[in-house]
Amino acid sequence: MIVDKLYKAVEEKGHVCLGLDTDYSYIPTSFAQKFNSIGEAIFNFNKEIIDSTNDVVACYKVQIAYYEAFGLQGLKAYSDTLKYIKEKNCISIADIKRGDISKTAEMYAIGHFTGDFEADFVTINPYMGVNDSIEPFITYLKNNDKGIFALVRTSNKGARDFQYIKDENNEPLYEIVGEKLEELAKENMGECGFSSLGAVVGCTNNEEGISLRNKIKSMFLLIPGYGAQGGKAEDIATYLINGNGAVVNSSRGILLAYKKEEDGESNFAECARKETTRMRDDIRAYI
Repeated sequence: MIVDKLYKAVEEKGHVCLGLDTDYSYIPTSFAQKFNSIGEAIFNFNKEIIDSTNDVVACYKVQIAYYEAFGLQGLKAYSDTLKYIKEKNCISIADIKRGDISKTAEMYAIGHFTGDFEADFVTINPYMGVNDSIEPFITYLKNNDKGIFALVRTSNKGARDFQYIKDENNEPLYEIVGEKLEELAKENMGECGFSSLGAVVGCTNNEEGISLRNKIKSMFLLIPGYGAQGGKAEDIATYLINGNGAVVNSSRGILLAYKKEEDGESNFAECARKETTRMRDDIRAYI
């Protein structure tokens, strides 16, 4: 199963999930000017980053909004990036956060698990109903070696507006969602002891992390919030089980690492590698 491949990648390469949330403004001007279009510049920037880091990251997360913003050329860059990740025998997460029901969810699953936008994992929003919004994706876990990361508790400050609302038993909504997902996760277990149905759990707002992890032990985690959003390496240890079971996303912190170097623009891919390695070693130090 794909979760076993991800587990092995974490063992061998570390916990970093490199977010290719590539805003055109992130690309050094001297590099972008080599290409005829924004889409070509974005893809080739991604390609350089992937070539420089694929041996030190567990997986790549590609946030579709950064590509949709540039229309058809942006979506071509998105598709080309996913295909290049596959060509390099690396793992891709399509960060699409789809959340709908019935036939619409089925179409989303087809659109992002097959064809031009095919990825290994997708992110989805289960808050319209766990079975309704997830069930159309489950078939791909069982039969097509795909995976899901469902939103449970996010890393943004606004997460407290709804996700922390408590029921009559004083249990927050995000824990209730997590428990329901855990039931489905147990039906799609890999040999590594984790499920191909994973969860997105932010490493900020971390005080309840141990309680939550104990309730979703079967779920491999995608952890946003490291770096730019305030999450620290020591926060990550709360969510690991025997040193594995999670990948930690960083996007801007890696893509823009070159801005910290005097001659970084001409060497942006190597700067990304150095920051990735620093982050990997930082996390490992707390395991």
